[in-house]
Amino acid sequence: MKKNVLLLCSLLFGYQFGMAQQKKDQIKLVVKEAENKVDVLVDNKPFTSYFYPSDAILKKPVLFPILTSKGTTITRGYPFATRAGERVDHPHHVGMWLNYESVNGFDFWNNSTAIKDRSKYGTIKHTGIVESKSGNGKASLAVTADWIDNDGKGNLLLKEKTTYVFHSKGDQRIIDRITTLTAQDKEVIFKDVKDGFFAIRVARELEHPSDKPDVFVDASGIETKVDKLDNTGITGNYRSSEGIEGENVWSTRGKWTNLAGKIKDEDISIAIIDHPKNINYPTYWHARGYGLFAANPLGEKVFSKDKKELNLTLAPKQSVTFRYRTVITSGKASDETLNKLAADFAK
Repeated sequence: MKKNVLLLCSLLFGYQFGMAQQKKDQIKLVVKEAENKVDVLVDNKPFTSYFYPSDAILKKPVLFPILTSKGTTITRGYPFATRAGERVDHPHHVGMWLNYESVNGFDFWNNSTAIKDRSKYGTIKHTGIVESKSGNGKASLAVTADWIDNDGKGNLLLKEKTTYVFHSKGDQRIIDRITTLTAQDKEVIFKDVKDGFFAIRVARELEHPSDKPDVFVDASGIETKVDKLDNTGITGNYRSSEGIEGENVWSTRGKWTNLAGKIKDEDISIAIIDHPKNINYPTYWHARGYGLFAANPLGEKVFSKDKKELNLTLAPKQSVTFRYRTVITSGKASDETLNKLAADFAK
């Protein structure tokens, strides 16, 4: 009888442990149409939000904010949730996004409400949620958008379908973005330029230390010009798959680049991984010390200086697909780990 009781207890413990393991890393997508966003929760704690306000507020859909498994925000707050000590440059750098500086001559990258004459700028308008699927360790969100010239008032240049796949395992969070762009009635030319393509703007603490003057904001939202920066707590450092480090990563090519640093006592790693099926793989890195971290495969001449212009061109109804993986680790991510994740992504 005693043996039977012990066996029953053991089986019950094993079942409860298994159920507890299954419940971990539950990713839930919560659609909030009234707030123009879809919240992504891991075990009911915020991970990120797909944010698509009207173009009177923001000129593209983004993921904002983005948090580590420990709840630390890794994206810059400005201009929507400004934190003390942040830079207040480039108001179009919001969260994580994908767009480009020259699409048929229209600038989708630099457009924001801060610009007075926006007739030469483009706007990406969210048009729908195709699918929202929660899950254990993995969830997906499929959305659509229109790329429209003349500040969103002109011609429809591209139709976009994007699928986000969110992964969670322990201290690691992963965001896969697969975006297909389809030209409409006109030929579409992505001119070979610097500003693009898939990007994230990171928190101040993850920037590279700098001695250049800049403008910062205090806790009351007041902007102040600072001649010499305080680098206390500024810890970021880039490292590419080719072993290049720091700001020297800019304009080089690599299958991934990792930005490592600390926010308070938490080691944090943010890695962007390119995909072998992407055009011009491995990508050029438009990775700046001030917190812009971007992959731009379309700026071949502008980054290499000695090659012909790429000028990606889509015929009417022709499509192109881009795939990017972002790995956010609460802790340090080794080259070996990132190479394995890159190989997995490439499958």
